[in-house]
Amino acid sequence: MENRPNSLDLPAFKSFEGTLRVPGSKSISNRALLLSALAKGETRLHYLLQSDDTIHMGNALAQLGVDISFFENGTEAVIKGLGSSFVAQEGKFFLGNAGTAMRSLTAALCLGNGKFTLHGEPRMHERPIGDLIFALRSLGADIRCLENESYPPLEIHANGLKGSSVSVRGNISSQYLTALLLCAPYTENGLTITVEGELISKPYIALTLSMMKDFGITVKNNNFESFEIPKGVYIAPGDYEIEGDASSASYPLAAAAISHGKVRVEGVGENSIQGDIRFASVLQQMGALITYGKNWVECKGYELNAIDMDLNHIPDAAMTIAVLALFAKGTTKIRGIASWKVKETDRLFALKTELQKLGAFVETDDDSITITPPAKLKSASIDTYNDHRMAMCFSLVSLGGTPITIMDPACVNKTYPSYFDDFMRLAK
Repeated sequence: MENRPNSLDLPAFKSFEGTLRVPGSKSISNRALLLSALAKGETRLHYLLQSDDTIHMGNALAQLGVDISFFENGTEAVIKGLGSSFVAQEGKFFLGNAGTAMRSLTAALCLGNGKFTLHGEPRMHERPIGDLIFALRSLGADIRCLENESYPPLEIHANGLKGSSVSVRGNISSQYLTALLLCAPYTENGLTITVEGELISKPYIALTLSMMKDFGITVKNNNFESFEIPKGVYIAPGDYEIEGDASSASYPLAAAAISHGKVRVEGVGENSIQGDIRFASVLQQMGALITYGKNWVECKGYELNAIDMDLNHIPDAAMTIAVLALFAKGTTKIRGIASWKVKETDRLFALKTELQKLGAFVETDDDSITITPPAKLKSASIDTYNDHRMAMCFSLVSLGGTPITIMDPACVNKTYPSYFDDFMRLAK
């Protein structure tokens, strides 16, 4: 979808069957790009996600002097790592609405020397980053908020990070902790990070720790309450294969569940290091039949039942469960989703608004959403709020025999540019 159409009309489909491979994980791709850039040696990345978010990260790293060559339409890359912090002395970086890039680069740029400016789309300038800024300032960073305190755009006057310990709140976004973890080996004395309060989205932190180990740095994890990271240098692992995106896999799996079809998703399976693979087990609790392989997961759909669950550990895939609730028997309650409010849009508000258009009865509070499906779904035009997951989630409604219009469908370019091509290929 190169010319960004205003809308996409999806007819009332009856089935969803087949096999597909989802693109590479966004979470793994952007971490792998940054780790490869900082590592000593050459890394060859395979099945890299080619999307808006990874393009922003790749462009920023190239601008910082990292030698990156892309092949196979951007899904393969060779990166000659610096073996140190960035050597560039200045730069201005546009990062779109890529939260992982904004947060991790904010920390990584503080490691070197120079003056850097980070900015993005208007929504990025509404997404808080204050907890990370406060933590970095306590380590000696000079970070200035150019418009509103605690929000991008940012100006960084880098001169290394000198402290040996820092604390950060864990209840807003796990990306703040990930940013600190990734840059910690390059601080002056290594780093001990203490989490204040409850840590949300723990699987994303487990993913970060696993990848740091792949690049030669082992972190001592004290029950996700504190982390001890030694001073050191990342070592390029040579060939590094990126899993398919488990969050993206949630949509075809859910499509099979809704349509009582059978779908196999390749590229991600039972050995996945991504937390969102747990979506499949939630789907199974709702009544679907799930089968795993080493590098695939399969769903056979049956009648779905409502659930009442805390899905704090899979906040992105929890959105897919919210739409599945339209097709489940009973009232579904999803808890532990306060982080939805600071994502690409205020997802708590957006989901409530669009689900109500379809006739659902929806209640929300700061940390949960309760959904009772209507006797019959209404056809509607779904606003997507420039949020890729809104578009992909609500496309599933068409599989329940209800035509739907998705506004700004090209917003899926953020993580899954070929989503609607894949969807239309399997939907009948």
